[in-house]
Amino acid sequence: MNSLGLNLILRMGCICTKEIITINSRKYKVCEHLGDGHGFSTVLLVEDIVTHKKYAIKKIICHGPEDQQLATKEVEYYKLIKHPNVIECLDSSCKGTADPIVNTTSEILIVLPYYHKGTLANDLERRAKNCDYMNPIDILSIFLQICEGVKAFHETKPEPLAHRDLKTANIVLNDVGVPIIMDLGSVATARVKVCSTQAARTLQDLATERCSMPYRAPELFNVESYCMVDERTDIWSLGCILYALCYFKSPFDTVYERGDSVALAVMSAHVKFPEDTPYNEVVICYISCFF
Repeated sequence: MNSLGLNLILRMGCICTKEIITINSRKYKVCEHLGDGHGFSTVLLVEDIVTHKKYAIKKIICHGPEDQQLATKEVEYYKLIKHPNVIECLDSSCKGTADPIVNTTSEILIVLPYYHKGTLANDLERRAKNCDYMNPIDILSIFLQICEGVKAFHETKPEPLAHRDLKTANIVLNDVGVPIIMDLGSVATARVKVCSTQAARTLQDLATERCSMPYRAPELFNVESYCMVDERTDIWSLGCILYALCYFKSPFDTVYERGDSVALAVMSAHVKFPEDTPYNEVVICYISCFF
């Protein structure tokens, strides 16, 4: 057999062996690996084999009851928060039971819309290469919509929620540029009363695991033994996002890239603003209000 025939068979084999995921009788063909999330989660680009419409499926592998409980809670949050600026859960399923004693895992699958334009971080990265600063009116429009989405978390009943990992990489843009908050894996009860050193350490460790450093609020870097942590952690992150809308990245991304202490930079709340940009003192003053 010649090399052309062999290559054809190999290509056909790749097509035939593409993974098929079944969720509540609907079948999806896996097209591409889009990325990884917290812990043992993966996001896949899939195609409905009947309608040929593309979706994103978040697959979470749970190794114990606590993992499974957290993943199940994430699904509940998707269904609880209904807002045009928060991503929608289209379907979900749970397969198996996580039990470390008998070495079994469970799999949580979450079907989400697929946004081909990518994330706000992707858009800002493209703009940064060409110094393509956004119009202040467009910045304000995008930012206000993100704030409306965050407001939906903070006004949830019976108790407010906090996203806890707001960043440009967790905001996708739809076909007309509307920002949509995604990845609810870090969502938690907003108001946490810390009453001991152990509780403070637990919350701080959780923040280390789930909250991205350049967007993390100072109270999560050094949780005090007796304090109240609340939804204002998201407000700090919003300030970092607004800064990124103007200057392409969080004010603490540069600190992180240099290998310096992000924690110290955040705790000092010292934010530097680039000089050669089209934004005036009013914009700088407004951003500074968040820090």
